[in-house]
Amino acid sequence: MTRTTSATSFFRTLPLAACATLSLLGASNAAFAQAAPALDRFSIAAGGFYVEPKVKVDAETQYGNVRTPEGEADHTTLPRVKAEMLIGDSHGLSLDYFRYHKSYSPEYAGSAVVDGQTVTGSASGSAKLELDLAKLAYKFWMGRGNDVFGVGLGAAYYRAAYDGRGTATATTSAGVSETVDFSGHDSESAFAPLVELAWRHQFSPQLRMVAEASGIKKNGGRINGHIYGGSLGLEWYPVQNVGLMVDYGTQKISLNRDAERDASLDVRLTGPSAYLKVRF
Repeated sequence: MTRTTSATSFFRTLPLAACATLSLLGASNAAFAQAAPALDRFSIAAGGFYVEPKVKVDAETQYGNVRTPEGEADHTTLPRVKAEMLIGDSHGLSLDYFRYHKSYSPEYAGSAVVDGQTVTGSASGSAKLELDLAKLAYKFWMGRGNDVFGVGLGAAYYRAAYDGRGTATATTSAGVSETVDFSGHDSESAFAPLVELAWRHQFSPQLRMVAEASGIKKNGGRINGHIYGGSLGLEWYPVQNVGLMVDYGTQKISLNRDAERDASLDVRLTGPSAYLKVRF
């Protein structure tokens, strides 16, 4: 008899529990609809990062040390994708990915004194450098009006790879000459912690200003270093869900490899970006 009463009470409370659940869902939806006007529920932007790269390489190879001064390469456009998703009214996720892919035809010449003899040398060849950078962060947004500030924590994945081949010739003051053909390939990748800061200001439903800054730092391991970046831009929406995003930014990349043959890579990418952005 006691079990029957208990079961009856349970089934009688089901409608009340259902009503309470529906009320909570309604309150959640109401809160979900109260996001700051400067934020979108979901957005994705695809475009290009037009940069004038500055690249410096210092690497040990089986043929000796290869060192290049920091030099400016030709302008190039890097494909770039950004996406953001809002969870509730103050939490969200953000993704940023770009890839640097460039071919070079370096030529070097110089002289040095080795064991009392002057050695002159020259080298020429071709090389290809690839650099991938992907950032995923959880963001907490503060503010409910036209200005919002975001603080993000997450992880970054970066990969650097190169292919190279060429010919080097060395001649001593005694007239002894030697020519060496060489080629090589190397690729390294790693994950690192990420910190992001962001600001959004909405002038109107069609126009916003956006500022972002990020820092990546990894200590220890086979590959380590830091990557810092920032940008300032505008978003303009001629229609409600589709717009144009432009910004000017920089990425400072400094990576080191601690292995049998050490190497370091310094890349600075600075320039404007343009994206087609879809929001919901």
